[in-house]
Amino acid sequence: MTEVESSPATIEINDAIFCQHYKEVCAVCGYDGREENDAFFGFDPIDREGIEASAATLNKDGNYQCKKHALTGCNQCYGWKKQITRLRTQAKKAGKK
Repeated sequence: MTEVESSPATIEINDAIFCQHYKEVCAVCGYDGREENDAFFGFDPIDREGIEASAATLNKDGNYQCKKHALTGCNQCYGWKKQITRLRTQAKKAGKK
């Protein structure tokens, strides 16, 4: 029998992909979604810190919404492009490519 390597379970919150622990980079499940998220938001991938989604709940329609505002697609909590842009700037200043 051949071993099948399983990939970590992912979730989508406001167009960004995270592991089941709400992390873009997770040591627990070995997940790294930075390249996929960067590409989705129109960026070339670089070595930057990962983003982490704030607490979320699954609504009756199967969409994630922030716990703080109870909104699906809450740009205040889930404004990924702005967060990724900030992290990319920090990475460039730190000399990462």
